[in-house]
Amino acid sequence: MAFTSSPSYGSLNAAFWRTIFVVHCISTLVFTTISTPPEDPVKCVSGNTNCTVTNSYGAFPDRSTCRAANVAYPTTEAELISVVAAATKAGRKMRVTTRYSHSITKLACTDGTDGLLISTKFLNHTVRTDATAMTLTVESGVTLRQLIAEAAKVGLALPYAPYWWGLTVGGMMGTGAHGSSLWGKGSAVHDYVTEIRIVSPGSVNDGFAKVRVLRETTTPNEFNAAKVSLGVLGVISQVTLKLQPMFKRSLRYVMRNDSDFGDQAVTFGMKHEFADFIWLPSQGKVVYRMDDRVAVNTSGNGLLDFMPFRSQLSAALAIIRSSEETQERFRDANGKCAGATLITSTLFATSYGLTNNGMIFTGYPVIGSQNRMMSSGSCLDSLHDGLITACPWDSRIKSEFFHQTTFSIPLTQVKSFINDIKSLVKIESKSLCVLELYDGILMRYVTSSPAYLGKETEALDFDLTYYRAKDPLSPRLYEDFIEEIEQIALFKYNALPHWGKNRNLAFDGVIKKYKNVPAFLKVKESYDPMGLFSSEWTDQILGIKGNVTIIKDGCALEGLCVCSEDAHCALTKGYFCRPGKVYNEARVCTRADDISVIQSLSY
Repeated sequence: MAFTSSPSYGSLNAAFWRTIFVVHCISTLVFTTISTPPEDPVKCVSGNTNCTVTNSYGAFPDRSTCRAANVAYPTTEAELISVVAAATKAGRKMRVTTRYSHSITKLACTDGTDGLLISTKFLNHTVRTDATAMTLTVESGVTLRQLIAEAAKVGLALPYAPYWWGLTVGGMMGTGAHGSSLWGKGSAVHDYVTEIRIVSPGSVNDGFAKVRVLRETTTPNEFNAAKVSLGVLGVISQVTLKLQPMFKRSLRYVMRNDSDFGDQAVTFGMKHEFADFIWLPSQGKVVYRMDDRVAVNTSGNGLLDFMPFRSQLSAALAIIRSSEETQERFRDANGKCAGATLITSTLFATSYGLTNNGMIFTGYPVIGSQNRMMSSGSCLDSLHDGLITACPWDSRIKSEFFHQTTFSIPLTQVKSFINDIKSLVKIESKSLCVLELYDGILMRYVTSSPAYLGKETEALDFDLTYYRAKDPLSPRLYEDFIEEIEQIALFKYNALPHWGKNRNLAFDGVIKKYKNVPAFLKVKESYDPMGLFSSEWTDQILGIKGNVTIIKDGCALEGLCVCSEDAHCALTKGYFCRPGKVYNEARVCTRADDISVIQSLSY
């Protein structure tokens, strides 16, 4: 059992969290419209040469530094073709990077130091709008925010999308990004794409670059490969999306206890078109999103400006991070739970940033147009304030630093999985406060997709965010509980990991879970026979060569491996590799409080 703080220390922690969170909330409200924008994920020593690339969080799962000889910033498709042709002729490795680089995994990395990064930062234009056909054609570097705005100008809407609008169209397609719905074609953006223009390596006769135009009706095999491609088929240049007439949504959040959550999770998605959940398992509560489409002439001008995506005072972020580090150092479970309760109750009380008129919240339901209710991310609004304020995860300041574990459980097995998590909470009620400090477990509905690397069945996507230490060899409070949930999902229920999130172990052997992999690899071989757009990472996750597991001392602490011996945990800090508490096949890093307990533990 973990050490917990004394009641008096816990009370002090609760008071501390109340004070800090009040300041934090005030700063969030005041500084909504100003922020330092995120920096370019690509940094070069001289001009566009001798470069490194990272993600928006400043660290990949294995903490490696990804280098490249050059970066190119094409501004048109013609320039993009020229860049790809020159690199192909020289036999250079290439990878695509996006404006904000929000993929946690190493999808932006090229091999070695001689490769070329191709940024879609300036491929950010609307190409064509057809209001009659309800289609919108954009370049792949267009952000979700731009896409939503462009569609709204002609009375159209993208029906489903992720909640963070800083993603690009190409990035969403590369990783299979989605919102939440079981309705229509489901919640994945790529399933509303009707045409893809992609630039791939070409032969001498092609001028070393080839532009392919893919459509579901004329090239279904290649089209379904390119819809979720991990960037290994080339650079997506343009995308055409099929949209819908603008509509409004009526949304209310309702908090309930989680006693019947296993049953509700299976059926709730068919009752509400945009349903999702925020589960707070240590508190025994669930926040239900009751969110439905209503007619466009329904009264209401609601707006979603999700509070955790707003600008934050850098000083407040630093204090909150320092408090987390202190709680981890002293194994202060009471402090974690006090903070988690305060944060989640405050977010719920403030309707997560929903307002009825763009200014204040006056009550449910909140009714607003799809372009104002679907996604947000106002911390991207930039006036360059010198990092006085920033997005909460900006790596240039002391701020949030976390792991994300995200996977889809088939709907038929969701109830059993939820009950497994509840069983872990019964063993230690405070164990999952570490998730609730990051707003709890976000759960979104997805459906099966014709994309070869898309979802295989109707499922619930579980998104877990939790503390990550700056020192990769530092174990975490209740580490074994989170590791066991991760392994239950991936190994017991054969869950599919999100391509753009997760730690390395989620991708070990993952490609065997996709029935259309042979067809995908056939298209890949045809488009890029020399593997110029592939990397060691993509070869590993596609099962072509090697695997993503990294075996070394402490590897299980960061999800680089599943522990098989004590050295993979933190032996000197009292963490040993032991079976799971609920799922015996799991192998997790468990803390032993004294030598007698250590000696009594065995496989």
